[in-house]
Order: sequence, then structure tokens, then C-alpha cells
Amino acid sequence: MIQIVGHAEGSVLPVRAQPGARRTGVVGEQNGALKIAVTAPPDKGKANDAIQEVLCATFGLARRQVELVSGAGSRSKKFLLRGATLEIVRQRLQTILVE
Repeated sequence: MIQIVGHAEGSVLPVRAQPGARRTGVVGEQNGALKIAVTAPPDKGKANDAIQEVLCATFGLARRQVELVSGAGSRSKKFLLRGATLEIVRQRLQTILVE
């Protein structure tokens, strides 16, 4: 189960990054985090930017609403989803992880 944490501005979502993948998209769940694969290399923040774009598309948020709060140089990251309540994030994850 993905460990989403409430925040004053929205929700904090743990993400497990898979840079340099063949395809970009949500892969599933791994160790309590949402696993996202991106084709971008882990070089100068390119993979982080690509993950941010996937999260924007997945949750219907603007780029300014999705912020990397920890793990810039790690595969384990945390993103703040501004304006997305725990309920909204859980519902969306339930939908995409079943597909």
C-alpha cells in the first residue's frame, strides 16, 4: 500500500523512480511508493522533470502544483501534490493501479 501523507497544501506522495526505462508511465507500487518509469536519464534533473510531468498528467495537476520535496538524487523521492487531498490521491491511485 502506498504511504500517502497529508500536508497543509495537499498530499505528499512517495515515488520510486526508474530512469532510463523503455517507456514512460506509472508502473505500479513498490515498497510503499508509486513506481514511475521514465525514458529520461538520471542526469541534471531530467528524470525528476519527467516524473513531475507524469504526475501532472496522472493527477490532472498543473506543473506548479507538483513539487519535488525530497530525494532529488535518489530513486526514492517525495512529491508534494498541491491542492490534491488524501481522498483524491487515493481514489486516483486506486483507478490507475487497477488498469
